[in-house]
Amino acid sequence: MLVAYPFVMAIYLSMTSRSFSGPASFIWFANYWELLQDDLFRQTVRNSFVFTGVSVAVKTVLGLVLAVALNRTLRLHRMIRGAVLLPWVVPTALSTLGWWWMFDSLYSVINWVLVHGGFVDKGYQWLGTPHLAMAAVIAVNIWRGLPFFAILTLAGLVAIPKELYEAAEVDGAGPLARFFLVTLPLLRPVLLVVILFSTIFTFSDFNIVYVLTRGGPMNSTHLFATLAHNIGLAGGKLGEGAAISLFMFPLLALFVFFQLRMIQREQSL
Repeated sequence: MLVAYPFVMAIYLSMTSRSFSGPASFIWFANYWELLQDDLFRQTVRNSFVFTGVSVAVKTVLGLVLAVALNRTLRLHRMIRGAVLLPWVVPTALSTLGWWWMFDSLYSVINWVLVHGGFVDKGYQWLGTPHLAMAAVIAVNIWRGLPFFAILTLAGLVAIPKELYEAAEVDGAGPLARFFLVTLPLLRPVLLVVILFSTIFTFSDFNIVYVLTRGGPMNSTHLFATLAHNIGLAGGKLGEGAAISLFMFPLLALFVFFQLRMIQREQSL
């Protein structure tokens, strides 16, 4: 009930002209049709796919590398594994405020390092330039989501029997061959599940973009969630805001369907 009622209510609102002021009427799919003709919404769709695709791809590679590194026997390995979780544990708004300060045009510690290190002559406007702003929100999302990816992948690595590595080593397989012939095939079901959840979390992200850029500059970092907030809550157009939010549902449903099919195929092999 806690899930079904808000979902059904969102569908109803998306088919009305509901706003903070004035009467509401049932308009069926008019909100969706208007969104498809809106340049800002089409740009938001592109932004969402770029943001999600790049973030998940980088988290997949770096998370796998970090998990392999954490799987080695190191001194204080439990403390190190706990420290890796800090970006995931710290409240999103609080940690993003720290990144906002690091990207600030006047007080950016990143610009200070680049200028005083001799890499550039002048600091960048990280949150004031469209492409740099998108790169900034992607970087913060990767930083926050990487521990989730690494720890779950590490759990899959720990479950792989060591006898398989010993047998592969006896057969003459080197470290790289053992990784591609033993580690990666056995990790594939775990990776598919982690990618599934990471894609859902990333695609529906709100806090990072809202705190850093509010969707700017020039709407270059708007995602579905931030655009729905600006139009539905800040702008008072509840029906149109609900329609924007629901545009994510069929896209994510298709992705979840195909991912689950792949997971089932992996488990049946």
